[in-house]
Amino acid sequence: MQPLAVGLSAAAVLDAAMILGFAAMALLVLRLVVTAVGVGAGLALVGRRIGAVSFARVSLIASAATDLMIYITPYYPSRRAPGETPLWIAGTVILYGGWLAYLTTFERQRDAFSDRGQSS
Repeated sequence: MQPLAVGLSAAAVLDAAMILGFAAMALLVLRLVVTAVGVGAGLALVGRRIGAVSFARVSLIASAATDLMIYITPYYPSRRAPGETPLWIAGTVILYGGWLAYLTTFERQRDAFSDRGQSS
């Protein structure tokens, strides 16, 4: 979903690039880089690569930090109504916190099952 959201928001930023200025373009580039890292982390998880879970954690933290930066700065276009920003921040923290917790339990379960297979 992140690539789709970034693509849609990128279109809005590019349409208003002259008005929004350098800060908005810098945030757009940051979002594109973080999204690319997220896609790489997802592919690493699907391919069961070594370090994929750690890579996914880094990606989630970078995505959360970028989203929060966009929510608290006025440089990026937004369709949030006045007063909704704290709700978006809380939702972002809950969402990414939940994914980080899932990855932690996933890694523990994977380690437990791989230990069982080796001792049998």
